[in-house]
Amino acid sequence: MILNIIKDNTLMMAPLAGYSDLPFREVVKKFGADITVSEMISVHALAYQNKKTLKMVEKSPLENPFALQIAGNDLEIIKKAVELINTFKDTIQILDLNCGCPAPKVSHHGSGSSLLKDLDKLVSILRLLREVSLLPFLSVKVRLGFDKKIPLEIANALNDAPIDYVVVHGRTKSDGYKKDKIDYNSIALMKQTLKCPLIANGEITSKEVAKQVKEQTGADGLMIGRAAIEKPWIFTQIKEGLEESVSLRKKVILEHFDRSIEFRGDYGVIMFRKNLHAYSKGLRGASDFRNLANTLSDPKETRKVIEDFFNTTDFES
Repeated sequence: MILNIIKDNTLMMAPLAGYSDLPFREVVKKFGADITVSEMISVHALAYQNKKTLKMVEKSPLENPFALQIAGNDLEIIKKAVELINTFKDTIQILDLNCGCPAPKVSHHGSGSSLLKDLDKLVSILRLLREVSLLPFLSVKVRLGFDKKIPLEIANALNDAPIDYVVVHGRTKSDGYKKDKIDYNSIALMKQTLKCPLIANGEITSKEVAKQVKEQTGADGLMIGRAAIEKPWIFTQIKEGLEESVSLRKKVILEHFDRSIEFRGDYGVIMFRKNLHAYSKGLRGASDFRNLANTLSDPKETRKVIEDFFNTTDFES
């Protein structure tokens, strides 16, 4: 097993459904994300080569290393999906198994976080992935348990799996995303038990929080998710310190928007609305801007509205 994919203080961008597409991953990569991860992809969709799913497999030349995250529990379907993934072995470095997604449409079908109820099955899937995959590295993303915390049981089970690192989200499936449920002490317990590097995930929203989580957990690195939607420059803030400004937001949003239109065509305008909501958060006049953005579908008109708003707004006092 090769462990050098994880360097000291590695920062990773989390897989976020509906957000972490190629254009967004390019943005965070430019701001210092060491490893980017695709949106979670169903092994069924991969196995049957769904056209939309194959678009999700595309990566930017900037993304090295890049992780493709899959979800599933049927061994035959998983094997078929990985055989397709193997055709991308020259561009994708990491195969990542999702064992943390709390969404009912995933966990209610035996995938995602529900695999934490059957650790033997989880390990058997990871062994199959290592056996079939031609990608250099294998990882897994877990929570602390399904409806109760079992950090040591999970860590001991993963010590029997051929993985290069594990990402741990500091909540159970039942905790969802409740802020008061985050538990970094349980991540620290797993770090003390695991033989492979551990990446801590959950509620990392600033340079100060990143430092505290790193010290409290002893993690080898951090994964940042929802905070990066509003401020993809958070990776640079953590590494070097970066003062936020409206002009920075304007520069980033326009570059992100242009790349999204290039990647998706005119439909990218509609897909980008949620990003406009995130980028305008905390700015004066944001509510009116969002309402207007929700009515737009023409790329040129939308770009002008973005420029006009960010040229005249400021942070709310």
